[in-house]
Amino acid sequence: MPDLLIELFSEEIPARMQTRAAGDLKKLVTDGLVESGLTYAGAAGFSTPRRLTLTVQGLLAASPATREERRGPRVDAPEKAIEGFLRGAGVSREQCEEREDKKGTVLYAIIEKPGRPAAEIVAEVLETTIRNFPWPKSMRWGAGSLRWVRPLHRITCLLTDEAGAEIVPLEIDGIVAGKTTEGHRFMGDGPFEVSSFEDYEARLKRSKVVLSAEERAETIWHDATNRAFASGLEVVEDRGLLAEVAGLVEWPVVLMGEIGAEFLSLPPEVLQTSMKEHQKFFSVKNPATKRIERFVTVANVETPDHGATILAGNNKVLSARLSDAKFFWENDLRVAKQQGLEAWTEKLGNVTFHHKLGSQRARIERIAALAREIAPAVGADPALAEQAARVAKADLSTEMVYEFPELQGLMGRYYAEAAGLPAEVANACEEHYSPLGPSDEVPSEPVSIAVALADKLDTLTGFWAIDEKPTGSKDPYALRRAALGVIRLVLANELRLPLDRYADAQILRHKRHLNGEASEADLAALDALVDEIADHGVFGSAFHALLDKLSGKDPAAEGSLFRTVAGLVPDLSTDLLAFFHDRLKVHLREEGLRHDVIDACLAMPGADDIRLLVARAEALSAFLGTDDGENLVQGFKRANNILTQAEEKDGVEYSFGAEAKFAESDEEKALFDALDAADGKIVPAMKDENFATAMGAMAGLRGPIDAFFDAVQVNAENPVVRRNRLNLLSRIRTICLQVADLTKLEG
Repeated sequence: MPDLLIELFSEEIPARMQTRAAGDLKKLVTDGLVESGLTYAGAAGFSTPRRLTLTVQGLLAASPATREERRGPRVDAPEKAIEGFLRGAGVSREQCEEREDKKGTVLYAIIEKPGRPAAEIVAEVLETTIRNFPWPKSMRWGAGSLRWVRPLHRITCLLTDEAGAEIVPLEIDGIVAGKTTEGHRFMGDGPFEVSSFEDYEARLKRSKVVLSAEERAETIWHDATNRAFASGLEVVEDRGLLAEVAGLVEWPVVLMGEIGAEFLSLPPEVLQTSMKEHQKFFSVKNPATKRIERFVTVANVETPDHGATILAGNNKVLSARLSDAKFFWENDLRVAKQQGLEAWTEKLGNVTFHHKLGSQRARIERIAALAREIAPAVGADPALAEQAARVAKADLSTEMVYEFPELQGLMGRYYAEAAGLPAEVANACEEHYSPLGPSDEVPSEPVSIAVALADKLDTLTGFWAIDEKPTGSKDPYALRRAALGVIRLVLANELRLPLDRYADAQILRHKRHLNGEASEADLAALDALVDEIADHGVFGSAFHALLDKLSGKDPAAEGSLFRTVAGLVPDLSTDLLAFFHDRLKVHLREEGLRHDVIDACLAMPGADDIRLLVARAEALSAFLGTDDGENLVQGFKRANNILTQAEEKDGVEYSFGAEAKFAESDEEKALFDALDAADGKIVPAMKDENFATAMGAMAGLRGPIDAFFDAVQVNAENPVVRRNRLNLLSRIRTICLQVADLTKLEG
């Protein structure tokens, strides 16, 4: 069984494309081989700046011969039907057999395909792969039609077995496959021939090329940390940068240089970002002072002066970059100290957030109002929360953030501190964007929580108000991320927040903005409605009652804009809450909770309180993990099914009136007692939101319910007894449904 070696040698491939390209080459080639009948034992893909490599081990020497029988029409079928069958099967009339079956004499096409040698199949598959390679960007060069990310110079394609190496016959746009490759552009020994993957990898290393990207990254990290350690310093870990730099070199040479003393006063994040983005340098910090004092760069060549010339050039370029950063930092600090952050906030009035939602300045006003409303619910000072919200976006106007957008928030904290603002406000400037992803840290300071929630809720309600919701996989405004951020803020900080209330008020604020050309009376009514909701949290029927009350304040308000606009809010906030629930389902499923358990809890009152919802779901999940819980659910479903069928048949609702005096058997009497006892525990437990106690009390019903169904016939001949027993089943349903909607559970 031969092994296959493929190398596609080109000009330098962008580092960000290499890993995916190696995976694409592996998938496209191996899938094509298998579809053609060539199975294999194993495969691995590799990439360097100038090559994509694939090795496939244990490949079949040839595809197996195949024989297929395909049933056709009867021999006396119309001629056109027979011709169509023969054409589809790719056979002649003589290649068919006539066989008898239940419908008469039928044609069977015998399709035999001989096996094909591996080299022939590999050539076809590789040409198809190269011509249809999924580069994000590609180019055409020369006179041919082939497109590649950079000019393709050479194709190495070998099949190797015990007899030796065979070149796969292949030519693409004048590039003929061979067994020749070459090593490092500067330190290599020129072109050389290879005979197998093992020979290829070893000779590349002798020619100063490390084929494995993982090995290059490991070498870089090992050498960098050792150099830093020798100087009493630490390399700042950055796995993304490490992977990128490993894709920029074939023979990594680690060098460490010093940062000019005039730049050491810059915030460490500024130094780190500038060096990473512009120079691809690793930052080296002093563990005692936390200052970034040196940098690590990775060269692709060994030099006689051990990198001194390279470092000198890098230092010159780095000094120019850091001089710019120092200029931005000092200018911004001067503004923060002399004018305060409000100087930048005012400029945001000229920065559009969204063409329908207005400027960043208008958005800040909405966030500030909402942060003040949320503050008491999260234990924050309302005044501080509002102050923090008003300056949290100020750094978007600064020179530093204009140059390095990824530093937004962080620079806000530095400038807030420089302006002498309270620590809570400064911290909120940095933390209000968090959490940005599932692994990002969640703010825990009350003021930061209030502003972070207000920021995300304003984004969500704004895009809901203009009907710009995520569709399918498209989410251009990262609304799913914002919703997950709200959920994580609530759960991590164990908050009790009625999301409906805040959504209603904020949607109305957006509607107020969208209808800025309306009459003063309409706008005043909208403002009053926002204030009422913010203060009392009304929605649903109370919401419409408030609309009626407000319209009474203005005889001309009937059918006016504010009623039309405000009437949309309950539907929008309900739809937004459903969106939160969808994100919560995804989050909880990742935490190990069953989807039907979540649905059973979503059906209960208070579903806009995420913390309450999750506490109920966790308790129900734990309950169902016990034998009593699982069996009780089956007993509940049996009772519910019998009761539902009886109510449909009789046309009445059996929802009250079960009396113990009509009980005939001991099991029936015991169930009455058990339901009384359980109800006495469940009701106060649910009032106290003690779901574990409520579930425990419900578990005690398992035995009495099982015994009841084993001993008692519900549909008794005596109509009084039957009605009493159906009402007893209704008690089971009512008591169990206090905890969760068990009808939503599967199984």
